[in-house]
Amino acid sequence: MYTHNGEKYFIVDSHIHIWDGRPENYKNIHGKQFIDTFFGYHSNLSPDEEKWAYDDFLYYGPEGVERDVFEEGQVDHAILQTTMLTDFYHDTFSPNEVNWKFAQDNPERVTYNHAYDPRFEESGLTQLEKDAEKYNLKGVKLYTAEWHGDSRGYRLDDPWSRRYLEKCIELGIKNIHIHKGPTLRPLDMDAFSVRDVDPVASDYTELNFIVEHCGLPRLDEFCWIATQESNVHAGLSVVMPFIHTRPRYFAEMIGEMLYWIGDEKMQFSSDYALWKPKWLIEAFLDFQIPEDMQEEYGQITVENKKRILGLNTAAMYDIEVPEEFQVPGGSDADKPKQEVAAGAEA
Repeated sequence: MYTHNGEKYFIVDSHIHIWDGRPENYKNIHGKQFIDTFFGYHSNLSPDEEKWAYDDFLYYGPEGVERDVFEEGQVDHAILQTTMLTDFYHDTFSPNEVNWKFAQDNPERVTYNHAYDPRFEESGLTQLEKDAEKYNLKGVKLYTAEWHGDSRGYRLDDPWSRRYLEKCIELGIKNIHIHKGPTLRPLDMDAFSVRDVDPVASDYTELNFIVEHCGLPRLDEFCWIATQESNVHAGLSVVMPFIHTRPRYFAEMIGEMLYWIGDEKMQFSSDYALWKPKWLIEAFLDFQIPEDMQEEYGQITVENKKRILGLNTAAMYDIEVPEEFQVPGGSDADKPKQEVAAGAEA
């Protein structure tokens, strides 16, 4: 529970990790390049007092999550994302068994999300069936730019990817988080394009597609797609820290998304351990769109922030939220009609 100016907030961090970026886990130079790019984002977008030492950033373990996310960060619930990168790391970048154990140890506070790569074709499909039963999966995290042998990425609407998405529907895996937008060395920027979200969102309306990082720097493309597709949502990981270094850019991004897709399709995420959630939450609660931008974007309200900081993700993952944290008139019947672009569904 988080209280700010007398208002109570239920916080769900929709995108955190337990990664192992230590040299002994590198399979090749790309393992170091990948974690070093993370550290560059962290160093350049964090307040000085929130910056980590390099060695601490490489590995913090479950103990770090407990301290930074739940104790100091005051997060009520977190979605723990698994990351493979099997061509770069011996034991994957974010090992699923470590994540699963942490989720098992904290069932009231952590939801475990799995990962798959459709380029493993039939054997991967069989494994996904086994994993869904073992882990009781509600969601997965995908890296479309991940390398696999000679392949430097795939599209969500590739034939094998479609078979995996159809298998997700069959297995009850509803929430598909996708890294889209910012590239990471040595991955290819174009393999993170948001355009392949459009056809699968249209074809698989049973699934929720959470576009992590909102497709940055392709925010316009993301907004146009998410406006038309009612099952495409914005994950604010990597967007949030711009509140510190580029507050007007942050205001522009938030303002555009509030206009195009509305506050019910936006999810707070720290992308921990890229950034600790505490300072991002506090900065967001103190944030207001600058006065000279309000004629175009309006103000961001307490209700907007409550939905973005936790209520939206809680609803998606069936996480129980006490009534005292809900927004007034939170039922569907009481909600005002969302203004969206012509032809779109709110």
